[in-house]
Amino acid sequence: MRKKVIAGNWKMNMLPNEAIKFIEDLAPLVKNTENEVVLCVPYTDLFYSLLTAQNTNIKIGAQNMHFEESGAYTGEVSARNVGVY
Repeated sequence: MRKKVIAGNWKMNMLPNEAIKFIEDLAPLVKNTENEVVLCVPYTDLFYSLLTAQNTNIKIGAQNMHFEESGAYTGEVSARNVGVY
């Protein structure tokens, strides 16, 4: 049987320190789940969320990324720039 995925994001509603606290509070609540737990966070929280989720079963995804590796795409973020691929 396939695992169920529990995924969420918070749009533009958390600063990095709030993301850290959220993940720290969530980790013990989901540590024994058989489901996949994924948080897709905005660019500004990505680095802190990846660090905070280490050694937990919480996976971190990017809330949105541009499909190009580089270029003149004002306001866009590529996965290459944040080292997530």
